[in-house]
Amino acid sequence: MTRRFRGESHHKVDAKGRVSIPALFRRVLEAGDPEWKEGLNPNLVIVYGDHRRKFLECYTMEAIAEVDQQIEDLPRGSMERRMLQRMFHGQSFPTTVDETGRLVLPAKLRSKITLENEAFFIAAGDTFQIWKPETYEEEELAKTDAWLDELPDDFDPLIFLDKAPKAKGRAMMAAAANSPGNDAPHIPVLLGPLLRAVAPLGGCLAGRDFRRGRLCAGVS
Repeated sequence: MTRRFRGESHHKVDAKGRVSIPALFRRVLEAGDPEWKEGLNPNLVIVYGDHRRKFLECYTMEAIAEVDQQIEDLPRGSMERRMLQRMFHGQSFPTTVDETGRLVLPAKLRSKITLENEAFFIAAGDTFQIWKPETYEEEELAKTDAWLDELPDDFDPLIFLDKAPKAKGRAMMAAAANSPGNDAPHIPVLLGPLLRAVAPLGGCLAGRDFRRGRLCAGVS
């Protein structure tokens, strides 16, 4: 099972753009780099995107390879493929964690998100994001708080997981397995609804949505 980044923290950025990576994040980077072994430093890719993106998103080598493959599966020459190639191939920076567990952020990337003396790290599943703390609080956190304020006090966010296509597919399979007299004839009946439930995954690029630096909403 793929290891996930978890947690958030603030870290100092020195004049050369060096910033420490949380220790737990480094373990995930190591696990997500097929070439990593004891004594080596893990590789990663930082996607910085265009002027609309106000944070840096850091991918393990396995996570970026998954996105790359899904981009390659799009029709050659299509606008979607060209746009994604520009973001994930052109507007990205491959790098390595140094011997002291730090990232060295080039001036171009720091300037892009107006990063100065402090960086805010926050996990995002199979990636993590680097923000200027003030930007995160003023924009991203403010949007989240405003959205939550519109929900009932007893609202449980886990209810959204029931709407995920993967969850629907698993529910159908579980229902079929537990049904009385379960045998082969059930398969043709269930195959159509099951394929329709999971079909959106084929066109979704790693479950990310652009507004939050991800590409497609609704899939975990």
